[in-house]
Amino acid sequence: MTLATGEFIRRFLIHVLPQGFHRIRHYGLFAGSAKAEQIATVRKLLGMRSPDCSTDAVSTADTDDDADTPCPCCGGHMRIIEVFNRGQVPKHQPSLRPIVIRIDTS
Repeated sequence: MTLATGEFIRRFLIHVLPQGFHRIRHYGLFAGSAKAEQIATVRKLLGMRSPDCSTDAVSTADTDDDADTPCPCCGGHMRIIEVFNRGQVPKHQPSLRPIVIRIDTS
């Protein structure tokens, strides 16, 4: 769809709240204390399996650096960088170089 500049700005500004107003996000699927039950219902209706996120799955994971292991939660690809015990200092340290995100606005 192609819109004229004025029409695009008009449609965009419909979503901007006036000064002093606050957007309320306390409704919908993820609202309230029943969100776990609602998410379980949605997973059941979509035919998805529920994730099995347990801390034991991470601690017993294969520590081979060259192997891709499936994520215990979603089954996606996960590369284990390092496994260390509680209180132990990890050998891998994050880069101190700042991450630069460039956005081309042309």
